[in-house]
Amino acid sequence: MDQQGTGRRLITTVAVAALLTVPLAACGSESDEDGDAPRAAPATSEFPDPEGASLEDILARYETSDLVVLPAAQVFTVGRNRLGFGVFTVDGEQVTDADVAMYAAPGSGGLARGPFPARVESLETDPAFVSKSTAEDPDSAKVVYASEPRFSRPGEWRLVALVRHEGELAATRLPSVEIDAADPIPGPGEKAPRVHTPTADDVGDIGAIDTRDPHSTLHEHDLADVVGSDPVVLLFATPALCQSRVCGPVVDVAEQVGSDRGDDAAFIYSEVYEQNDPNEGLREPVREFNLPTEPWLFVIDRNGKVDTRIEGPFSVAELEDAVDRVAR
Repeated sequence: MDQQGTGRRLITTVAVAALLTVPLAACGSESDEDGDAPRAAPATSEFPDPEGASLEDILARYETSDLVVLPAAQVFTVGRNRLGFGVFTVDGEQVTDADVAMYAAPGSGGLARGPFPARVESLETDPAFVSKSTAEDPDSAKVVYASEPRFSRPGEWRLVALVRHEGELAATRLPSVEIDAADPIPGPGEKAPRVHTPTADDVGDIGAIDTRDPHSTLHEHDLADVVGSDPVVLLFATPALCQSRVCGPVVDVAEQVGSDRGDDAAFIYSEVYEQNDPNEGLREPVREFNLPTEPWLFVIDRNGKVDTRIEGPFSVAELEDAVDRVAR
């Protein structure tokens, strides 16, 4: 990410979706019967073992899906990764009831690894925490599928999803991902940067550091004051400006969990752009964390080390689990 120019805008976590004019999560009319409860990933045995096949073999073996699978993340590392994605009809309507497994292969001729089944995480919150930013955005995210593929080495990895929907199993190709040997973004076990995040006390108008409507309550703590002494939940997002349409929902998620678990961690929501204007460049905390996309979540233990990091959308259940780990 170019950190110098003032006109630099973060790449959306669903840039591919934007190019295809398909939002990450059009609201649609479908929803999980259990509300905000996650739906567990199908058993690995419900999907075929690649048995030495390539991704091209898998694509040839199954009919091409008429559904579109779009990733909600762009940064991946060697080892296990959380790959969030959306499933859509060609008309852009979100599909929330498919069973999906990812297959991955290194380069153009590598053998397929997998399957890596995906769970479904709801981004819904209790009504008291639904912001106007989210409620009035017809494209705000409602669910995210989450798979956990493993990448064994740096370089290009290609992806194919097998999607079971309405009794049919079909394949679809995803954009390739690039695994870097060096990861500049603080990850699990690494120290979080000690950088100042502005608080409500620092500004006369909370709107100077918050584009949510209504404004968030998560501006009490300065990261520089609490990191290394208290557990921290740090969320980078910009609800009014986020291209991926997930910033509003994830700030709502953080608001709900922060309301319930504020004694277990310092909850901080930090905007992305100086003066909340993409033309003014990135705020210092975003630059210090080397973030190329939005939104990002970091859950940091009391020793100042990152325990959990998530690029893109996440659920109340995922955040609560992450807080449980650092609050012990």
